[in-house]
Amino acid sequence: MLTKQANPAEIRQHCRLQTHTGNTSGLAAGFVQANVVILPKADAAEFLQFCQLNPKPCPLIAMSGQPGDIGIASAAVELDIRTDLPSYRIFHQGELVAEQTDIREVWRDDLVTFLLGCSFSFEEALLADGLEIRNITEQVNVPMYRTSIRCQPAGKFSGPMVVSMRPMKPADAIRAIQICSRFPQVHGAPVHFGDPAAIGIADLSQPDFGDAVSIKPGEVPVFWACGVTPQLAIAEAKAEFCITHTPGCMLVTDIPNSKLALF
Repeated sequence: MLTKQANPAEIRQHCRLQTHTGNTSGLAAGFVQANVVILPKADAAEFLQFCQLNPKPCPLIAMSGQPGDIGIASAAVELDIRTDLPSYRIFHQGELVAEQTDIREVWRDDLVTFLLGCSFSFEEALLADGLEIRNITEQVNVPMYRTSIRCQPAGKFSGPMVVSMRPMKPADAIRAIQICSRFPQVHGAPVHFGDPAAIGIADLSQPDFGDAVSIKPGEVPVFWACGVTPQLAIAEAKAEFCITHTPGCMLVTDIPNSKLALF
């Protein structure tokens, strides 16, 4: 049984054995969690450019060295990217066609893996400063929303930014901005707080991904750029084939969060 104290290797082993298939928020304190995008080599260069042009939603942490590699030594020891996430999404021609816990049967020798920073990593720094993370308190996945903010296009890849939301008191929101500014490789400071309609979100109780959380009197929603953004870009591009993480179900790496802090 997976516990909150499990280390990254233990969490990946549970994923590999399919004894953990849920979200990873709050797990492996101290270690970087990563969004995953796996694309054919033919699309890899344009997607890399998309990440470089949109570092807030797509902060690149690592990528595979050669097409077909199932490990990334700089991210995790003995990683098998085909089995070590709780859940994967598979896209054909930009359409989501399957969600499963193991992708060995669809693996191809031309696939390139990208690891992108995840907001779950900075949650530790917020908690250490005494700020509540509502989705952790309520033991649900973080709510995520598509916005009216457009990403910079790169070749076939373009689309709206997705954001994750955490409600806070205004003073705590300011503190969160200060803390998260130290972590640009895991989305950095929030992109917006306050009126959700200003970024095209109609109803906070109806997230596009994840679960709704309670918002208490006197709190404002705080929005961070989110690594689910590439999934919408993949859909708009009608990419021939792609594999991603299921929203909230991240790769837990061996990289300490402290290595990503600017100061």
